Amino acid sequence: MTTNLRILLVGGSGMIGQAVLRECLLDSEVAGVVALVRTPLPVKHPKLSELVHANMRDFSAIAGELADFSACFFCLGASAAGLDEVEYARINYDIPVALAGALLEQGGETVFVYVSGAGTDSSERGLIMWARVKGRTENRLLNMPFRAAYMFRPGVIIPRNGEQSKTRWYRWFYSLTKPLHCIVLGIFSRHVLGSDELGRAMLNAAKQGLGPKILEVHDIRTLATGAVH
Repeated sequence: MTTNLRILLVGGSGMIGQAVLRECLLDSEVAGVVALVRTPLPVKHPKLSELVHANMRDFSAIAGELADFSACFFCLGASAAGLDEVEYARINYDIPVALAGALLEQGGETVFVYVSGAGTDSSERGLIMWARVKGRTENRLLNMPFRAAYMFRPGVIIPRNGEQSKTRWYRWFYSLTKPLHCIVLGIFSRHVLGSDELGRAMLNAAKQGLGPKILEVHDIRTLATGAVH
């Protein structure tokens, strides 16, 4: 099991990234978190530092800053709404693959954890555009020579600690349904995760380096408890 983790977090301003950051900062085995961001985060913490970088498809200018990370938690992504496949892939394929390549140039001891989505298409040939692109991303990352790589496929994520989505209608939906969150987590546990569960599971994947390479909702929940698959 790995301790004194040094985490690179991508997508820390989004709802998932906020939750993962919170769990990292609370974990006594995490020595530090570097948030790779375009603009500074509102969060301040002794264990948190920021690496501000505008071009998320070319990391050559900051290559020297990408060494010696225990794990990279990649939580950045964009909805497929209003995007064609080329535009969607520029965000959800090009960026994670470019960053993964930059990390590998600094050494292959990193654990790469990528937040994908339930229904991702590993065949890359299905009818659903976003699922094909996410499947292509997963396949590429899994074939890279990291110490370990894990593809997390959460379904619906319930914010447990005040995390806010950057998408307006998501914020409206979560606010409207807040009184039902505990009930939803109980009844639909096969499809729904708490944001804290996702963060803890990612940390446990980095610490243990064990388990399936592709994790569905049940696998994520199990790993969040610290269980080894």
